[in-house]
Amino acid sequence: MFPSETSCWFIRKVIWWRAAASIAWSVLLLPPTTAVFVILSKFSFLHPIQTVSDCLSLLMSANSIFSFILLGGVVIMVGFLILEYYTVIPTIACSKIALLGQLLHPRQVVNSLAHGLMGMIVGWCCAVTVGHRYETLGYPARSSDGHPQMCLNEYHLVFLLAGAFVGFSHSLLGVIHNINYVYFHTVQQYKYLHFKGSLPLVVKCSAIQAFYSMRNFIVVYFFLGYIPKTWICKTLTLHLDSSVHPLDSIAGLLDLSLLYHLWISATFLLFTWYITLLLFRIFVTEVYSFPVKSTFTDDSHQCLPKVLTDNQPMILKFLALQDLALLSKHSPSRRSEVFSLSQPGGHPHNWNTVSKECLALVADLTQRLVAYHETVATNGRAKSLSSGSERKTSSETSATSGTEDLMSPRPTFLMKTPASIFARSVARGPHSPLTSPFTSDLDSPFASPALRRLTAPVDQCSPWHGSIQSPHIMRRGPQLWSTSTESHANGSPPPSPASVPSPKQEPAKPSFLAQFLQNRKEQVKNFMAKRVLIMYLFNKLPEASSQALFADSQAHIWALEALSYLVQASFTEDQFGVVQTTLPSILSSMLHLQEAVDRHFKLPHASSKPVRSTNSMEDFAFKTLRFALRATLKTAIYRITTTFGSHLNAVQMSGEHRKRLQQFLEFKE
Repeated sequence: MFPSETSCWFIRKVIWWRAAASIAWSVLLLPPTTAVFVILSKFSFLHPIQTVSDCLSLLMSANSIFSFILLGGVVIMVGFLILEYYTVIPTIACSKIALLGQLLHPRQVVNSLAHGLMGMIVGWCCAVTVGHRYETLGYPARSSDGHPQMCLNEYHLVFLLAGAFVGFSHSLLGVIHNINYVYFHTVQQYKYLHFKGSLPLVVKCSAIQAFYSMRNFIVVYFFLGYIPKTWICKTLTLHLDSSVHPLDSIAGLLDLSLLYHLWISATFLLFTWYITLLLFRIFVTEVYSFPVKSTFTDDSHQCLPKVLTDNQPMILKFLALQDLALLSKHSPSRRSEVFSLSQPGGHPHNWNTVSKECLALVADLTQRLVAYHETVATNGRAKSLSSGSERKTSSETSATSGTEDLMSPRPTFLMKTPASIFARSVARGPHSPLTSPFTSDLDSPFASPALRRLTAPVDQCSPWHGSIQSPHIMRRGPQLWSTSTESHANGSPPPSPASVPSPKQEPAKPSFLAQFLQNRKEQVKNFMAKRVLIMYLFNKLPEASSQALFADSQAHIWALEALSYLVQASFTEDQFGVVQTTLPSILSSMLHLQEAVDRHFKLPHASSKPVRSTNSMEDFAFKTLRFALRATLKTAIYRITTTFGSHLNAVQMSGEHRKRLQQFLEFKE
């Protein structure tokens, strides 16, 4: 399942045990949660003592014990689904059609159906627990002519359908709001304190989402409630009691007791599931300390330098970078192991591996920013990446040359942006760092034909070829007599016949059928581009592209922190000077990234901060990662400049980078 020995060891001995611990705690918290639900559903201000006694007797009954067993199974299943679908790199849809594709993905459809089924089970447990008129699906009654018959208990049916609706909508909202995204908090807390601090937010989000889910369910049931009701009656040969108001009417849905019990049940369902998600986040993101050196050869794959070189699973990469950042900041003894030399040989293998991986991350993000800026930063005019790469500045060239010696021949760790939640996050394969949100719009089916003509390559035989673009000036080729005369006058031999270029062969014309199909294709594209709904689905969201570009920036933040803290500590702790050999490359990479980040924040919507909502379990950290990266990068450069000071004037770098570094030395950035 996992390609390397390190991945198998880490998943088997760390991730699975942490997930099992979080699920176990969720099941242990189920009895007090169920007791609170029973008290809230049966509490009466007029008879408080009788309410408490009724709740105690209900909790000890056989039906409640069986319901509790079912609820425990549901919680375990929810925990396994979270383990299957979690991701450390959020999936950000850059258009409405991309989001629709995520919702309709077969794997997501299976997940939604599973949550709907589990929601129906929880709804049945809640109906049995509340009791009275909600307890059974059918009840005996007499028809108008006096014959006994089984009638449908619509209150019980509403509980089942409401549970299924809440579970299904919870799964869909999980995709829209990236609820399965696991974020590593900057401030490390003990698990109990973290859980205690997040518990009020879980209660608030559960109650608010349950309210909106019940509102939507009531609207849907009012218009479509007759469909499941009729199907259940025909399937189970049940009858409708004419003496009872149907619940798919205004009079039936204005039952305040029913609405209250539905809301309490939905809150209970969402609370148990959110508690499972919260505990999973807390346990999985707990700091794991990797050894820098191994005493035995068999444990070498568990060492930090070796783990950093593994790109799968992504949770392993993130935990390793987190440990490296904490190591570089708080542990002098472990830093000395990073600066140490190998015996025998005296080579700084640990430092070379660590610095190479961190610089590879920095270079990867820099390349993506440069390519993205060259693609979309020219006021809508498409710009070729090849022509943009030819016009690199001297600073970009020096930064690239400074990091080439640190890049190994193997594929570097390329962060996926965004990573699909439909592929297991621990088993994703490598992709290109530039994903669909950052490619040119020329390949879009709604791209303008005029834009394609403007960006098409110019024929060398065309009068438009070259730097002169005036329509009144044509570039004339050399004439034979002038060439011959000039060559004889200069004393040079005449050109040989072999050097005369042969006439260019004209390309073959496409067939009539191919041209006909191409014309029809263009007509369909132009027709669809004029439809408002189609353009609404395919237009890119203004801020999503920038968020998706920095979706994996938590790894880059840790890499920058680790490099800056290690370089700072090397001023007094590096006895062998192993860091000084790579200091020019580190500074050049950081300054190059600083230039790319500054250029990116000049683009529209890149500097606008999203509004944080406190009514959802969605973690908004990924939407502000670009701001955290910019602050971390500037802090990292200042950390190095304040430590080394004027000694950095002896470091070899380009003139533009030296000017930029001088700004940091003078605290003018």
